[in-house]
Amino acid sequence: MSDVKKAVLAYSGGLDTSIILKWLQDVYDCEVVTFTADVGQGEELEPARKKAEAFGIKEIYVEDLREEFARDYVFPMFRANTVYEGEYLLGTSIARPLIAKTLVQIAEKTGADAISHGATGKGNDQVRFEIGAYALKPDVRVIAPWREWDLNSREKLLAYAKQHGIEITKKKDGGSPYSMDANALHISYEGGELEDPWCEPNEVMWGWTTSPMDAPDTPEELTLSYTHGDISAIDGQTMTPFTVMDKLNALGAKHGVGRADLVENRFVGMKSRGCYETPAGTIMLKAHRAIESITLDREVAHLKDELMPRYAKLIYNGFWFAPERKMMQAMIDESQTTVNGEVRIKLYKGNVIVCGRQSKDSLFDENIATFEEDGGAYDQADAEGFIKLNALRLRLAAGKGRNNDVDKPRR
Repeated sequence: MSDVKKAVLAYSGGLDTSIILKWLQDVYDCEVVTFTADVGQGEELEPARKKAEAFGIKEIYVEDLREEFARDYVFPMFRANTVYEGEYLLGTSIARPLIAKTLVQIAEKTGADAISHGATGKGNDQVRFEIGAYALKPDVRVIAPWREWDLNSREKLLAYAKQHGIEITKKKDGGSPYSMDANALHISYEGGELEDPWCEPNEVMWGWTTSPMDAPDTPEELTLSYTHGDISAIDGQTMTPFTVMDKLNALGAKHGVGRADLVENRFVGMKSRGCYETPAGTIMLKAHRAIESITLDREVAHLKDELMPRYAKLIYNGFWFAPERKMMQAMIDESQTTVNGEVRIKLYKGNVIVCGRQSKDSLFDENIATFEEDGGAYDQADAEGFIKLNALRLRLAAGKGRNNDVDKPRR
């Protein structure tokens, strides 16, 4: 440990990282540089700076990464309609590569020997931080206290904090807080009663969204404008990626949009129950699929859907900087050149309702799709040959008696 002279700590000012800061000073006897990332968590970051100063930290970095996070990470991910295991919108996962990149940059800037993080030895984040860092700086030294110390429970952490006079935020009932992560895309909750998957989350846990049952009785309509697959304006007002998300978060939260309670499969092998609030992301996913439905070629759309689970798994597992993710991103971005236009939606009691979509690049042809007289745009008689050609292999198999078990009951 004595060979570490300076370490850059990803520092939130919360329970874990405040303890880690003190632990690094005592156990590694090294200088600590703190890095606090503003990725849109909506919290005042100056308390983290003041806490770091109270520990005698001389080099303190509080970086505003909100626009970079939205523009270079969240928006590219949503061009792919990314969902992990059918439900999780990857709010925690997508922030980790940006934090890892900035950790490495600050380490190089300050001449630090190592970087450190507060991810536990049971979770995904340790993998995401470290794979991201190794991809950018192969020889980086990583200090992961959760894999070294014996403070392996929330109660022990609280006791350590009390012993060393480290201020923390507790729940109103005095118990240990949930393990939470917040950014411009989501808030996540883990731990406590949530570790029982049969236990319904307490309503007071949700910190962002209105309960759908208490949301306004009147739906709210808005129009989202798309340019190359990204939302560029809301109700005609041009916005930056972060301001788009900020606006959609406010509207979605007001109408109870974006709550999720799920059990996911972690990369390290265990199942984990978490609750998530992702208002803007829920709206973005629904609206993006709507604009793609009229602007993408059928096979392009289907190919994207086939690749999306693999793309989602790469992000979930921490491989944002991997060459295969970059290759897939290039293909996804190419598909978005014609994804332009407008989507009209309504927000109502937890629902995102698509009301309309239009685009100058639309492939929807009303003259062909109509159930009325189409003026010869589509010869329905052509369908007979199309059907017979597609059924040829099935007819040949049936002629050999190979389809005789179609209606047999299952045993």
